[in-house]
Amino acid sequence: MTKTLTALAAAATIAVAAMAAPTSAEARGRGGALAAGIIGGLAAGAIIGSAAAGAYGPYGHYGPGPYYVYGPRCFWTRQRVWDGYGWRRARVRVCD
Repeated sequence: MTKTLTALAAAATIAVAAMAAPTSAEARGRGGALAAGIIGGLAAGAIIGSAAAGAYGPYGHYGPGPYYVYGPRCFWTRQRVWDGYGWRRARVRVCD
């Protein structure tokens, strides 16, 4: 969708530039053409930039795709363990 919007914005910019180009009868009044070119360039840049950036970030509206967890889910916790000499508290890994 971004490529389509970018191509559409580029085509519109070229079409506007072709229509705004001065002809031989309008060659003496270049101040208006220059201002129109600058305004058109800024508008085209804003359109292309917003189309390229996307409104919701790189993953679109719905966020990143699904992720899969293979194997058991594990976490670390502190538990009471017997070390051969007595009870002590240690960090242990617990898996489902």
